[in-house]
This record gives sequence, C-alpha cells and structure tokens, in this order.
Amino acid sequence: MERKSYLWQHHTWPELAGAAKRQPVVVIPIGSVEDHGHHLPLDTDNFLIWSICEEAARRAGGEMLLMPLIPYGYETHHMDFPGTIDIRPEHLLNFMLDITRSVAHHGFERILIADGHGSNMPILDLVARRTIVETKSLCGAFIWPSLAGSAIREVRQSGRGGMAHACELETSVYLHLDAPRVQMDKAKKEQGMPESEFVWMDLMEGSPVLLMDEWTRFSKSGVSGDPTLATAEKGAKVFEAVVEALVRLVKEFKRRPRGERTDHHASAAGA
Repeated sequence: MERKSYLWQHHTWPELAGAAKRQPVVVIPIGSVEDHGHHLPLDTDNFLIWSICEEAARRAGGEMLLMPLIPYGYETHHMDFPGTIDIRPEHLLNFMLDITRSVAHHGFERILIADGHGSNMPILDLVARRTIVETKSLCGAFIWPSLAGSAIREVRQSGRGGMAHACELETSVYLHLDAPRVQMDKAKKEQGMPESEFVWMDLMEGSPVLLMDEWTRFSKSGVSGDPTLATAEKGAKVFEAVVEALVRLVKEFKRRPRGERTDHHASAAGA
C-alpha cells in the first residue's frame, strides 16, 4: 500500500510531532451509514466525503493533514430503514469533541470538520464552537455542498426539494466516482414533504424553519429529491468544484488571523 504523507494515520508519532511544527490544517471527515433510496449504497455519505477530502489533501501541497473517516452519525430519524446506524446526539458531540481536543493537545492550531451528512451539522457546529473556547485551536465545520453552491446551481435541473437526500446531487457525484455501484434503474423521484411556505428540505436552499420528522412519514423509499435527473457529467463538475474550493479553504484557514482576546472584567472592576 502506498504511503501517503497527507494522511494522519500513515505517520509515525515522531513524524506527527514534526508535522505539528509545520501547522497543516487538520481535516476530520465524518459521514453516516444510512438509507439512500433503492439505488444508492448505505455508504453514500462516507464515500462522497472521503473521496472529496482525499483528493483535496492530495492537491493541497502539504497544507492539509487528513484524519481517518468517522463513519457514523446522528440517524435517529432514519432508523425505520434497515442497515442504518444511529449515534445519539450527546454521544456524537462528546466523541467528536474528544477528537478535536486530542488534535489540539498535540499542537495543531487549525482544525476543520468536513461533513457528509446533513443531520450531523448542528452537532458539529457545537463541537467546533466548544473546541475554540476549550482549547487553543481554531475549529470550523462545513457540509461539502456548501463549498460549491454556484457550480451546483449551474448543473441543477430539479426544483426546490430536488437536492435533499439520495437526490440529483448525491447521485450525480456517486455516478462520477463509481457508476457501477449505482442502480439507476431503481432510482425514483420522491418529494413527500408537505407543501409549506416555511418548511422544506434542500441542500442548496434551506428553509427558514428547521424541522426534521421521522423519515418514513414523508419518504417510503428513503429518497427526498429527484435522482432521476442525475448524471456522471454533473457529478464530475460538482466534484471538481468542491475539491478546488476545499483546497482554497484550507489555504485560507491556515493563514486566518486571530485577534488578541481581551477580558474586560478587571478593567471594568477598577473603573
């Protein structure tokens, strides 16, 4: 197996100590094991986020250090579908925080959490916030479609709700990366959420009100969106745009300035 210098797990501990002196951005990918309709495998979120992160790390010229994939996420609302693995929110928060604290303890000052599963994001936002206030490291979290909104909108054909889950977007990127594993003959459009002025689900156009019901109340196949519009060509354009954006993010994040923290309690008390 080829030794890859951009992978955390391919280093010895003395090498990682040396890497901390160079201060690459440490990226922690997390996905999920869950239903993705009848046409996509259970590994969709894991496969997509890992593929994006590894390609970005390969291109980043040593400025990104990629940690092993965290394969499980928050899935309680998907548990009606066989095969789904659910990590309860408080467990996921503490588990991820233990990881970021460990990374910070070893001297790495810039950490990004790269998410492949939408329902992880509220938890990962809290992880990033707590990492900042509880360690000396700067930490941010993002879900991959957010990095390339303009490129995704250029190839999009579905209307609002067509890019939500096992949809035009995820299916296209999977087709680009590994088409034989996608059973397009089983792909079906399903957008069963009730019509609403304020509540809907879309990866590129979130609703003003956040609401997540048990999944089978509005989706019988596991799909929320329109995978029938997916193509490998769309997936190639989106994948390239996301990877390029992640490389730019890493380089910017590494150099992001931090102002000096000022505690005004002492000065206020003496006033």
